[in-house]
Amino acid sequence: MRAIYGRRAFGWAIGAALAATAAPACAQSDKMEPIAAPAQPNAIPLNTGTLPGATAKESWHSQYGSTFTRNVTDATLTPFLPDPAKANGTAVIVAPGGGFRTLSMSNEGWDVARALADRGVAAFVLKYRLNQTPADMAGFERSMREMFSGTAPRPRPAPGAAANALAPQIADANAAFALIRSRAGEWKVDPNRIGMIGFSAGAMLTMATTLSNGPARPAFIGDVYGPLAAMGPVPADAPPLFVAIAADDPFFANSGFGLIESWKAAKRPVEFHLYEQGGHGFGMYQKPTTSTGWFDAFARWMDMHGWLKRAG
Repeated sequence: MRAIYGRRAFGWAIGAALAATAAPACAQSDKMEPIAAPAQPNAIPLNTGTLPGATAKESWHSQYGSTFTRNVTDATLTPFLPDPAKANGTAVIVAPGGGFRTLSMSNEGWDVARALADRGVAAFVLKYRLNQTPADMAGFERSMREMFSGTAPRPRPAPGAAANALAPQIADANAAFALIRSRAGEWKVDPNRIGMIGFSAGAMLTMATTLSNGPARPAFIGDVYGPLAAMGPVPADAPPLFVAIAADDPFFANSGFGLIESWKAAKRPVEFHLYEQGGHGFGMYQKPTTSTGWFDAFARWMDMHGWLKRAG
């Protein structure tokens, strides 16, 4: 797999994505409250293996009026299939964010998938494996405070770490694409019309999966408030790219637009929305900012490319 970032750039981006988990996305309370794991009857195991060395069990909490999970050690894929009368044959894998420590399952996962299904798109929420955090909520909150204060140890990545740091998550994404293609007939999906959209850390995973020369080969990709630094050479057949971010995003809005420029330089399709306000993590939250319109813009972009028209 080609190196996705240089060592310094990769470490900075991971750190910023981690910090993003505590950025208030709306007026809801930022207090973390443990909750029971919600029923997930449709979640399909991806069989990519249990994360090596994992000791803490998967747990769930609420924050900002949303639902989060952490300590995910076994990846799953949850289908949200459209009404057959609306189905158009396009599919999208949805990768929530959370700094590779948590996953914002409702705001950046299930709610996005439901909105896509309402447009006739078969959506699949990817619950990918995560870096371990303390099992107890108090320990988790303490570790996050240490991270934000800068007191947590952050060792310098070893040579080659940039290329391998996301290997488990990329394997989960590749397995998701393979599963959808293997059941394309059952789910009424065109195997050549499977895209991927990610948020924050999920956007990093989307880009890394696309640029890793692996088997995923998405038909199109969406990067919502992910890093905008160039991620290396853009393949001549790179998929169309949709990018949305707020200008007041405290993590990724001030590092230039290398990702956009690299797609343009490669003469590949790219659409870029820079919203004046919205902060980080706006997702599907309804806010009094134009960033709330990102999903409609994404749907119009998909329609422009023909992905909302019925396949065949």
